[in-house]
Amino acid sequence: MSNNIDTIIFDLGKVLIDWNPRYVYDRVWPNDPNKFDYFISRIFTVQDNVDLDAGQRFADKIRELSARHPDWAEAIGYWDSRWEEMLGGAVEQSVAVLRKLKADGKYRLFALTNWSAEKFPIARARFPFLDECFADIIVSGEVKMVKPNPEIYRHAISRWQLTPERSLFIDDSPANVEAARQLGIGAIHFIDSQQLVSELRKLEIDV
Repeated sequence: MSNNIDTIIFDLGKVLIDWNPRYVYDRVWPNDPNKFDYFISRIFTVQDNVDLDAGQRFADKIRELSARHPDWAEAIGYWDSRWEEMLGGAVEQSVAVLRKLKADGKYRLFALTNWSAEKFPIARARFPFLDECFADIIVSGEVKMVKPNPEIYRHAISRWQLTPERSLFIDDSPANVEAARQLGIGAIHFIDSQQLVSELRKLEIDV
């Protein structure tokens, strides 16, 4: 397979960039860690964040949820006003892999990320490797499509003129990985940076 690969596509969150809302809410509720679990399951759910990744405006989402859960309005608002604090650092070992691939010059390098169009410029400014290493980045909030919906992969295939069987996709979500495979794109389910290196080397990709 490696002899045929000409394109490698990276997910960003948890693969190259550490993002976790607990970085905010563990400060908000330092003595009650279970409160965040309730918040993310009942108040500001994973689906609400997917809505933002799909293009909903933060102001609209905050207004909608605050009206539904007025007692939680302050905490809901932090998802917008303190979003930047949810960004940790780069996943340095993974970035080192990316930079090695870039330096080798053997592969076209792209990123395909579920990310709000409003907040992505913050990450782009903080992490220079995004512009230094990738020829292009598809941001779900900009194209109004999210992984694992097949349409965003078809969009990538068209926009980047991919040959699926010569492409490799790296993502931490099993559902996202499976969606890529369904369209004929080779994929690695990212667990950690060490495992990524091992999987790439199995494909005879020099990292």
